[in-house]
Amino acid sequence: MSRDRAGRPGAVERELFTNRFVSVAREMGEQLRRTALSTNVKERLDFSCGVLDPEGELVVNAPHIPVHLGALGLCVRSVAAALDPGPGDVVVTNHPGFGGSHLPDVTVVTPVHAPDVRGAASLIGWVASRAHHAELGGRRPGSMPPDATSLAEEGVVIAPRFLVRRDVARWSEMEQLLLSGPWPSRRVEENLADLAAAVAANHRGARALREMARTHGAATVVRFMGELEREAEERIREALSGLPDGVSSALHELDDGSPLAARVTVAGDSVTFDFAGTAGVHPGNLNATPAVVRSAVLYVLRLLLDRPLPLNEGLFRPVTLRLPEGLLSPPFPDDPADCPAVVGGNVETSQRLVNLLLEALGLAAGSQGTMNNVLFGDDRLSYYETVCGGCGAGPGFDGASAVHSHMTNTAITDPEVLEHRYPVRLERFAVRPGTGGHGRWRGGDGVVRELTFLGPMSLSVLTQNRVRGPRGLEGGRDGATGRQTLVRADGTTEELEPVDGREVAAGDRLVLETPGGGGWGSAPEEEGG
Repeated sequence: MSRDRAGRPGAVERELFTNRFVSVAREMGEQLRRTALSTNVKERLDFSCGVLDPEGELVVNAPHIPVHLGALGLCVRSVAAALDPGPGDVVVTNHPGFGGSHLPDVTVVTPVHAPDVRGAASLIGWVASRAHHAELGGRRPGSMPPDATSLAEEGVVIAPRFLVRRDVARWSEMEQLLLSGPWPSRRVEENLADLAAAVAANHRGARALREMARTHGAATVVRFMGELEREAEERIREALSGLPDGVSSALHELDDGSPLAARVTVAGDSVTFDFAGTAGVHPGNLNATPAVVRSAVLYVLRLLLDRPLPLNEGLFRPVTLRLPEGLLSPPFPDDPADCPAVVGGNVETSQRLVNLLLEALGLAAGSQGTMNNVLFGDDRLSYYETVCGGCGAGPGFDGASAVHSHMTNTAITDPEVLEHRYPVRLERFAVRPGTGGHGRWRGGDGVVRELTFLGPMSLSVLTQNRVRGPRGLEGGRDGATGRQTLVRADGTTEELEPVDGREVAAGDRLVLETPGGGGWGSAPEEEGG
């Protein structure tokens, strides 16, 4: 093995092991996609897979969902502390107090052991899969009730528990849990199928890591995990050193007026993110967990790097995170009925957080700042989708139109699949021209998406940037606000709130218009005027 002057493995060996680790995560993701049952996993690709070191620090991921990936490490460490899983164990949780994000995101965690030089089984790492279940109980189909005020109302809460214990599966216990509580899951068979797919994906990842350990040695595999994290730390310290020392800040408001504040202090090759001034615990469902905040910060840090490097927790080593109790760090007592609702924090507050941090660091104007969540269903079915919009412009580039941005990276269900499996008709899906903010570099345009319901169902929407559009920076204009309108079969219209729900009937139509991105810099004609 070649080594550099510091005695560390050379660049070629590091790159080979980096690609081996990334291949493990990609193979896990493909296994999960192929074997899952739900449209949400198989078609929308709303899942993530990662490989973690023995301490539970994220090492590599496949190009999946940023809001999932930055949270996986905290989740694995919380699971390890709670249950101490060993060989032959698989753990499942969705609890936001244990590194979860919101209840629909169910995480499956598997420790990976391999023989050490003495032949004893040693922990060489962890593999984890997180997938969004479109139905997990709760007061309304889709498990994202817009009017929820407690965690219990949002669905079945899964505190860390063994799904497989010493190679013995516990599917009947899992089924009983999913059928329990005041609002059990409406699609238990689909839940169990997707969980089985996640277990299979983890087994594939664990098998690949063990094979790597057999070929190269367990100690070598662990050492290269550490090398990748150290490289990430070095690169982010270099990037931070290139920023001017000092303090920058930004203050936004959620659509209901709740403040979201960030103060960023750069000192040499380290940085502090302080969220003092952010609102207290939200009365509704926009509370974000510390795991979600870590995901947003990790994502923004990764944007500071100008070279390919898997997102991993080495990026966090020069970071101090200050999270006062409140909207971004709510308490989670033992009884879910006493815990705050969080389902919108993962999908909406996370997006607003990224825009807030990008503004504070002066990196880009605001992107659409929402996932435009649409959910509908009844006692037999549940459907969930997120809808694209406009990206913010930046110094030297226009924002992209009609794409997902920042914390989400999902696809959208093909019209043929959507209309075949669900009682809806897709009437229109098109770009909203002119909705990107004007400027030297223009923000991207949002979209319009129209769905006609073919039967009675419950409809929920969770959105943001309906009161003010995504911010332009350096003289650029704000992007257009989004909105959603329900057109009843008799022609009457109802403007829906940013977070809202309705009962719909056959012939009713949802018209969803997503925000455009903010512009960057004053347009030349404005400078001349």
